[in-house]
Amino acid sequence: MSSAVPASPVTIALLGGGTVGSAVARLLVDHAADLEERVGARVVLTGVAVRDAGRSRPGVPADLVTTDAAALAASGADIVVELMGGIEPARTLLLSAIAAGSSVVTANKALLAADGASLYEAAGRHGVDLYFEAAVAGAIPLLRPLRESLSGDQVTKVLGIVNGTTNFILTKMDEEGADYAEVLAEAQALGFAEADPTADVEGHDAAAKAAILAELAFHTRVTLDDVHCEGISQVTAEDIRAAQDMGFVIKLLAVAERTADGVIVRVHPTMLPRSHPLASVRGAFNAVFIEAESAGEVMFYGHGAGGVPTASAVMGDLVTAARNRVSGGRGPGESTYSNLPVLPVGAALTRYYVNLSVADKPGVLASIASAFSDNGVSIQVVRQDGHGDEAGLIVRTHRATDAALAKTVERLSRLDTVRQVLGVMRVEGEAGE
Repeated sequence: MSSAVPASPVTIALLGGGTVGSAVARLLVDHAADLEERVGARVVLTGVAVRDAGRSRPGVPADLVTTDAAALAASGADIVVELMGGIEPARTLLLSAIAAGSSVVTANKALLAADGASLYEAAGRHGVDLYFEAAVAGAIPLLRPLRESLSGDQVTKVLGIVNGTTNFILTKMDEEGADYAEVLAEAQALGFAEADPTADVEGHDAAAKAAILAELAFHTRVTLDDVHCEGISQVTAEDIRAAQDMGFVIKLLAVAERTADGVIVRVHPTMLPRSHPLASVRGAFNAVFIEAESAGEVMFYGHGAGGVPTASAVMGDLVTAARNRVSGGRGPGESTYSNLPVLPVGAALTRYYVNLSVADKPGVLASIASAFSDNGVSIQVVRQDGHGDEAGLIVRTHRATDAALAKTVERLSRLDTVRQVLGVMRVEGEAGE
């Protein structure tokens, strides 16, 4: 009786030895026996490229650490895992790895959103895999279901809380009534926000993830430049209170939707009804809500960041790519067959919340109503607060184009009867949308 010939080991080169990279290296070493059973061959870590070789990395074999990332990337390992972040030198290193015949696993949302097309093209030309589950929503198994499980369906809309820092801040503001600056300082002290939080709080991190989600959902190439982006730094405690009074909660949402005319992708603070599934996502957790023609509504929820949770998503991709190496299979390539036009945010049909400080005199409501009607925007709800110097109006609209709503707000800001436009926010998730 003949025994099967053992498959050759699958070699892994790791670019990046930070929090996530070190976690991946430890999992590769500690779970070597399990990985061999799952893959069908030994999985062998051949090197870890780092900036500072002298830094302690518990659990990472010191003899595998190198500062020569270029040599490691071009070494011809079966799989190169990139966890460095940033566009360069990551792009150059990954293209070098692909040219050397390596499949690639990456968590680099910025690179994928800016120039994923070049990676896809190179991977297709050289016959290797490109996987990036960890690039969006950390440990949540999201991209593979979107790319594979829903591939026979037509996704119509994606709503995502995909940045834990902003969700932590907005949750604290909602639960404690605190101001933005106060909660941001607390988030930084707890390590939820970076010393320079711009990428998170101004929406850039979420926008990169939105571009990746939109491309997979709608089979259309979408880059970061296609995403309309607004952050949370202008959200006030007054906005939070107004939302609470109306039965809403404010979230920073990544919204990607397919319309009859094309695809629209946007990131901005959003009012959601407290009955919406995303409204209950608190703290630093992430969640993505998908609407599809046949599947209906599906939601994915979990840890969106952190070394070990993100390493879990990386390891899932790594096992899949390793199995393909053993079996001779291939993973999916870029799917942009729909080639739908990507439309500006002005084409989106949205609802608005507008908070106005107004003069307390006759004719105020009529002049404001005219500003809405002249731009084709229908008012759904008006609530008047205070009197005299404290007089204010809160208006919620029916759906209209974002462009029409923006023109309305610009008109309101020029009215003699309006002292100040205090807050403007889009509303999602209401019945009938």
